[in-house]
Amino acid sequence: MEHEDNMSDVIRKHLEAALKDFGELIWAYVVLSKKDMSYMFGVTNYPGEWVKRYKEEGLQYTDPVVITALNRLTPFSWDENLTIGAGFHFSELFDQAREFGITNGYTFVLHDYNNNLVTLSFIITSDRKAEIRQSLINNKGDLSVLLASVHEMYLALVSLSEKNTAISEREPQFTERENEILYWASVGKTYQETGMILGITTRTIKFHMSNVVKKLGVANSRHAIRLGVELQLIKPVN
Repeated sequence: MEHEDNMSDVIRKHLEAALKDFGELIWAYVVLSKKDMSYMFGVTNYPGEWVKRYKEEGLQYTDPVVITALNRLTPFSWDENLTIGAGFHFSELFDQAREFGITNGYTFVLHDYNNNLVTLSFIITSDRKAEIRQSLINNKGDLSVLLASVHEMYLALVSLSEKNTAISEREPQFTERENEILYWASVGKTYQETGMILGITTRTIKFHMSNVVKKLGVANSRHAIRLGVELQLIKPVN
C-alpha cells in the first residue's frame, strides 16, 4: 500500500507539471489489466466521491469509455450518447456520472506489453467546452507521448515495487556504504566530494553506485538517485 501511494504521488506530480499550461483540467490516468479488470490503478483529480463509487461498484466493467478504449488505438471523444459495438448504449453509468458533471470527455489510449489497457481521460466541462476540446485536439500528439512517458514511469515503479517485495524485510535495500553514497548524491554532493566525506576513492564510489543501479533495475545513477528520493529508500546519514 505504501509503495502504491508513493507511485501515485510520483505520477500525480509528473502529470500536474506536464498539464499546468493547459489551465484547470479534470483528468484521470488509469491502468486496467485486460486479464483481470478487477485490478485497477488510477491517479486522478476527478471528484473523490465519484472515484469511490466507481471502484466500489466495479463500474469499469460497464463503462462505455473503457469498453470503447479496449478496441481503440487512437484518441476519441465521448459523451452520453456513446454507443458500443452494434449500437449498444450503457446509459446507466452516465446517469450516475451526470451528478458529478462527467458526461463529456476525450480519452487517449495505450495498450502495453503486460496486457494492460491504459487511458488518460479529460473531462470537457460545459463552461469551457470549445476551448478544452480544441486544445486537446491541437495537442493530441504531445498528449499521446505524455501518456506513454507516464506509463513507462508507472511500469518502472511497479517493477521496483515487486523487487522490494521480493527482498526479505530483514535485509536492507542497500548496504550501509551504498546508502551513504546515495544519500550524499541526493543532497547534491559530487563523487569527489562524497569521496572526501567518506574517505574513499571516486572509483570505489562508482563501483557501489553501479551496484545500486543494478538493484533498482534502472538505466543510470541519476535515475537511481531520483527513485531513491521519490520512494524514500534512502536513510539519513548522521
